[in-house]
Amino acid sequence: MGVISQSPGGGLNASGDPAGLLRVLGVLIAPDSLERALTHRSYAYENGNLPTNERLEFLGDSVLGLVVTDTLYRGYPNLPEGQLAKLRAAVVQMGALADVARELDLGAFIKLGRGEEGTGGRDKGSILADTLEAVIGAVYIDCGLDEATRLVHRLFDPVIARAARLGAGLDWKTSLQELTAVETLGVPEYQVQESGPDHQKSFRAWVRVGGEILGSGEGRTKKAAEQQAAEAAWNKISGRPAETPATPGTPATPGPAGAPGGSGSGGSGGMTSPQPGGHRGVAPGGQ
Repeated sequence: MGVISQSPGGGLNASGDPAGLLRVLGVLIAPDSLERALTHRSYAYENGNLPTNERLEFLGDSVLGLVVTDTLYRGYPNLPEGQLAKLRAAVVQMGALADVARELDLGAFIKLGRGEEGTGGRDKGSILADTLEAVIGAVYIDCGLDEATRLVHRLFDPVIARAARLGAGLDWKTSLQELTAVETLGVPEYQVQESGPDHQKSFRAWVRVGGEILGSGEGRTKKAAEQQAAEAAWNKISGRPAETPATPGTPATPGPAGAPGGSGSGGSGGMTSPQPGGHRGVAPGGQ
C-alpha cells in the first residue's frame, strides 16, 4: 500500500507509485490523465480548485454500463429483460465497484483532502466506486473503447459470474416480496434498530410476514441488515436452510420493542415453495 504523506498544498494523499497501479490494471495512460482520475473533489478544493475526477467518473460510469450490458446480453441469451436488469444492477452497484477497488488497493492512490482523510475516506465505498469509474473513463479517453472494454472484462467478469450464481440473492428484499406474493402471505414489513456512535453505527432488522417475525439480520447499514433479514425469511418460507443456521438450543432473538414473538434466523421449516420464476442461479448460455 502507498505511504500516506503531507502534500505541498496541505492536503493528504497517497504517495504510492501510480505506475504500480497501472501495472495492476494492465493499461498505459498519460500521467496527467491518471492524476485527474485519482483527484477527489475534497483534495481539489483544498489545493486551489484543481480539476476533479467527476467528469471522468461520469464518462466511466457509462462505459462500464455499456460493457456490462453487452456482456450480459450476449452471455445469457435466454434470460428475460427483467433478470438481465437485476444482474446488471448487482454488478454496477456501489458496493460491487468498491469491492473491486479494494482488491486493486485503489484507495492508497486517491488524492483526498484533510476532512475525507480524517473520516476514513480511503475505504469509503462511494469514493472508491467513483474513483474506479473515473479510472475507467480515463482509460477510455486515452486508449479507446477496445482497451477500456478489456479492462472492464478483467475487473468485472468475475463479478458478473458471481451475480449470475446468486439467483434470488441478487436482491433478497425483492425476492422475498415476490415469494410472499406468490404464496399470498402478505407484504413483508421491516423494523430496524440502530446502535453505536455516529461514525460506527450498527443496525439490526426484523421482517414480519403475516404478523409473524420470520427473519432478522445485522449490518453496518440499514439496507444490509434488511437484506440479511429478508434472506432468512426467504429461506424459511421456501423451506431452504440458511447458509449459517442457528445453533441448536439457542433461544430466539426477540424483536424490537413492541414486536410480538421472536425472529426466525433462517433454517428450514415453514411453508415449502418453489423458488419464484426468474430467481434461480444462471450460468452462461442461459442455464
